Amino acid sequence: MEELLKRELGCGSVKATGHSGGGCISQGRSYDTDRGRVFVKVNPKAEAKRMFEGEMASLTAILKTGTVKVPKPIKVLDAPGGGSMLVMEHLDMRYLSSHAAKLGTQLADLHLDNKRLGETLQKEAGTVGKGGGQVERPFVDQFGFDVVTCCGYLPQVNDWQRDWVTFYARQRIQPQMDLLEQGSGDREARELWAALQLKIPDLFHDLDIVPALLHGDLWGGNVAEDSSGPIIFDPASFYGHSEYELAIAGMFGGFSGSFYSAYHSKVPKAPGFEKRLKLYQLFHYLNHWNHFGSGYRGSSLSIMRNLIK
Repeated sequence: MEELLKRELGCGSVKATGHSGGGCISQGRSYDTDRGRVFVKVNPKAEAKRMFEGEMASLTAILKTGTVKVPKPIKVLDAPGGGSMLVMEHLDMRYLSSHAAKLGTQLADLHLDNKRLGETLQKEAGTVGKGGGQVERPFVDQFGFDVVTCCGYLPQVNDWQRDWVTFYARQRIQPQMDLLEQGSGDREARELWAALQLKIPDLFHDLDIVPALLHGDLWGGNVAEDSSGPIIFDPASFYGHSEYELAIAGMFGGFSGSFYSAYHSKVPKAPGFEKRLKLYQLFHYLNHWNHFGSGYRGSSLSIMRNLIK
């Protein structure tokens, strides 16, 4: 591994450190190099390359906004013995505590970044006339992402769509339902989803949704802090509705009241927020059902029943 990293990163020396870690999907280890310490995530699966390329694109996109700290991605490599690796900057992280409110503020800035970009470009177009040179970061006016990203190890359909409701129903919930069908199938889930689809547009009346760059999998295990402030990592990014981000954050805890207060002071709750939050949690419960089994069936069906009422 050390030799491979030396060759691929162009380093003179590479040495494994005592730091290692991992989650449900991949394992990781830190290495000291003459260019600084790096963290290497390894996954033996054949589809890991796509997953890591999506993560690298996500980290790069968040990094470009200059809003919230993420580890700088360096390279996706083929792993010795099969699978893939993602090499990134090593950050000394600890549990999020003193910087929770700052994360709320910075996450709101991330979500508002594309909207602000659009407003700036509009102003510039009004002042100097169109065609004022190459824009470094264009305004994104659709929902989706340039590459496939994975929430867990399951790929997300990120094809660009102009309509958010269509995007969410067809490209987030429907693929999860299709996976359930490929497994054992579930008649009750199928019937509830058929009924819920007709109700979804009612939850979005009079709502103007500007595509926001999302982390995409912001649960308590994917946030941390260092001495300089909060850090987010393991993203599954795409441009979507900012409210979507808060769904998984609320499911497993780990976010304090100060985080939410700071966030909503910049991005206030729109009418119907609570119901849409449930709709967005449905994706994560279905995704967990497809990853980890039917322990998540009850929660998935319960949300659908409540939203149909």
